[in-house]
Amino acid sequence: MGYEVDLRALIDRELDIGFPGGNELLDFSDALLGSKKSELDTSRLALSESLGPEAISAAAIIAATFTKNDRVANGTGIPAEPRMMEGSDDIRELLGLKKYKSAINTYRHI
Repeated sequence: MGYEVDLRALIDRELDIGFPGGNELLDFSDALLGSKKSELDTSRLALSESLGPEAISAAAIIAATFTKNDRVANGTGIPAEPRMMEGSDDIRELLGLKKYKSAINTYRHI
């Protein structure tokens, strides 16, 4: 697509992710996980203004599907495939994913 996406913006919100509507999507995802309805309302409006009203339902569907799939995988103990681990080491390092307590589950099967 020709965009230089900065994944560090996922953890450092002072950075620009470098994708149209990316900052609004990040705000929306933060609001989905938060507890303040006002922040969710604000993020919905900003997302709609940035990417159009259909972006709200699309982002909500993606977030819900990911959460469902992640919980099913964790609940059933499905390990990550080795090829996924090999191709994502730099991203996991960049985002500090190895520091999470649950990361032990990722490496248990490798």
